[in-house]
Order: sequence, then structure tokens, then C-alpha cells
Amino acid sequence: MSRAAIVKEKVELAVSDGTRMAAYVARPEQAGPHPGLLLFQEAFGVNRHIRSVTERFAAEGYVVIAPELFHRTAPPGFAASYTDFPAAKPHLHAVTTETAEADIRSAHEWLHSNAHVRPNEISSVGFCLGGRISFLANSLANSVVPLRAAVSFYGGGIAPGLLDRASKLQAPSLLIWGGLDKHITPEHRKAVTEALSAQRKVYVNVEFSRADHGFFCDERASYEPRSARQAWALTLEFLRS
Repeated sequence: MSRAAIVKEKVELAVSDGTRMAAYVARPEQAGPHPGLLLFQEAFGVNRHIRSVTERFAAEGYVVIAPELFHRTAPPGFAASYTDFPAAKPHLHAVTTETAEADIRSAHEWLHSNAHVRPNEISSVGFCLGGRISFLANSLANSVVPLRAAVSFYGGGIAPGLLDRASKLQAPSLLIWGGLDKHITPEHRKAVTEALSAQRKVYVNVEFSRADHGFFCDERASYEPRSARQAWALTLEFLRS
């Protein structure tokens, strides 16, 4: 199936705490409505890679918004090099559960009210920091952020920081990990699945044994193309089904 032509734009959203948040948006050129997707960044910002992933999902038929989660501490368009984590670190540490919830709600409201979007078909996908934010978004699903599905690629900090949210998850979850990941220990990965099982949540848990942290990103040294291709196909199928 050929990929659809897309439209790209930048938008600015009002957040409930009085801040303004930039976001990158991509959607099919063809008239909708289409399913919506919240796309949450890595620790390095809404950079070229995240924009590229946004566009890939748009070409698959989604209206996608990638909010800039560092907007309180970094200038619009901030992106750190993958070889310069210290530049990203203060912004990463400034993201709290409370500020992330406000940003999630703002981005979800934008999708939900957009004429191009089917409001009952909004899902989330996130990478690294964004994997944790996608999990967090799913814990808000019963109230102001109803989701159809939530995908977390190597979500750092889900364990132990968000395990108390497991009981609140509403949408099915897809958890994707790298077996070689030293940032997220096997014990933490196991703690996530045990918490979801204990709460009888619907989830799929996948570990790519030859993949390291960040393996999906083709601009990182840890890129593992075979695992990335398989994870992409699995994610598309999970979101569709």
C-alpha cells in the first residue's frame, strides 16, 4: 500500500498552568477524519528524528501531534545532540508528573477538537522519556484523556515511578524494550509487567534481545535496524487492532 501525502505544520497550544507549548503536527493530505496520535519525544527534544517519526505515522493515516515537553525550560524548537546528554539533562529533570499531565491534556484537547480527527480514536506512542509519558497518558484515560491504545518504547522511569498508576490504565498497552538496555534493568521491566498483570490490564510485552536503549532511532549509535523494522510493524498493527 502506498504511503499517503502529508501536511506538516507547527502549532502553539495553551496549557492549563498558563504556559504556551509548541508542537509539531503532521497529518494526511487526504480529507479525514483520521485517527489521532499523541507522539511523545525522547530526552533530546522534538528533534529531526521525532519529526520524521511523526511524518511516518501521518503517512500511515494518522493526525499526529508531538508536543515540546521541555517548553517551560527550553526555547521553542530545542533539540540536543544525541552525543550531548548534559545539554538535555536539566530539561529532562524539570519534567514532573504534574507538568506532563498538563501537557498531555493540552495536546489531547487539540486532537480531540480537530476537524481532521476522529475524536474517539486517539492513541499515544512515546520513546524513552516519551515512553513514560505515554504510560502516564494512559493512566488519565478514564477521565479527560480517553485513549484507544498506548505504546511505550523503552519507557524509562515507569518503574518504579509510575507503578502506582497501573490500576488506572484504561487502554491496551504495548511495552517495547531492548534486551541490552542498561538504562532500564530487567528488574524494572519485570516490575512493570507484574504491576499490569496484578491489575488484570490488557498489555503486550516485547523484548528485542539484540537491541539496546534507543534502538528505534536511526540517528543513534544504538540503532538496530532489524529490531526497529519489527517494532514499527508491531506498533502499526497494535494501533490498528
